[in-house]
Amino acid sequence: MRDKEQLYVNHWYEDLYNCFSHFLQKIGSGVKTMSIFNRTKAEQSEDSAGSKHSGHISDYSEDFETAGKDNKDKSEIPEDSVVETITCSACKKEIPAEQMRKCLCVCPECGAHNKISAKRRMHSLVDPGTFRKLKCPVPFVDPLAYPDYKDKIEGLQDKTGLDEAVLLGMGEIEGHKAMIGVMGSEFLMASMGIAVGEKITHAFEIADKYKLPFIMFTASGGARMQEGILSLMQMAKTSAAAQRFGERGGLYVVALTHPTTGGVSASFAMLGDITIAEPDALIGFAGPRVIEQTIGQKLPAGFQRAEFQEEHGFVDQIVPRAEMREVLSQILRLHEKRRWPL
Repeated sequence: MRDKEQLYVNHWYEDLYNCFSHFLQKIGSGVKTMSIFNRTKAEQSEDSAGSKHSGHISDYSEDFETAGKDNKDKSEIPEDSVVETITCSACKKEIPAEQMRKCLCVCPECGAHNKISAKRRMHSLVDPGTFRKLKCPVPFVDPLAYPDYKDKIEGLQDKTGLDEAVLLGMGEIEGHKAMIGVMGSEFLMASMGIAVGEKITHAFEIADKYKLPFIMFTASGGARMQEGILSLMQMAKTSAAAQRFGERGGLYVVALTHPTTGGVSASFAMLGDITIAEPDALIGFAGPRVIEQTIGQKLPAGFQRAEFQEEHGFVDQIVPRAEMREVLSQILRLHEKRRWPL
């Protein structure tokens, strides 16, 4: 293993200790659990970050790429595609690709919310030309030497245009700035590995740095099995980052999309100040069949679907995809004058 990769692995073990310490107890000012990317910066200038960014910020180039960079969506219904129709995952009808694109992959026949790529979702949310991708390069690490894992990651990077299973950056929604994260199910079912956990943790820290609200769209099968226990560590790491962000006054909004399961649902996906969901999204930890086999009982109709979760208090509101931008804009407008602790 290369020296740089070994350094990252060593830091992850340190993060595991820090994250669990955060949950067990708080001593003095509390245990700090920073992302690896931010730890280096903090060591260079530990005390200056708070005062440097306490007021109005006009230059974000230190932490974000230039607006409009890398906006090509390779993963879904490209403009020059030979695909003429898309099959709806619910009603199985063939829908013209152009019509499906205009409907943001919501079936015009039955209203089912079909899979949408991370980039297409991001573009449907932010004001044109305002998205700036978060700078957070995380080198590839294969801690288990999993067969063909590196080739699979490289293939998905080329196919989807994403460097990992989550797209993060700053954008404006009807003029309101926010940190926005979108998990891409087209990238290994948006499973959470080391890189995803690191990027999300770093996004919380940068959102705090610039006093931005954080909007997170979740869609995941859970922890990434190719990275073993190191992927499970990301649950504690991202949860600690979300809690610290909230303690410092940050607004965290989660939008649950189909499916949000496993380690993601057991960590940062369920820690939002406001939790919304798309219609009929599967939301839970284990699948319904696994639960039925474990408890030996038949589950209620619609169990783990967004509507069931809303009825039982786990979701605040069901928001159709076509209305998502408007609802998020209202939330940001209502909270834009929120006071931050000194």
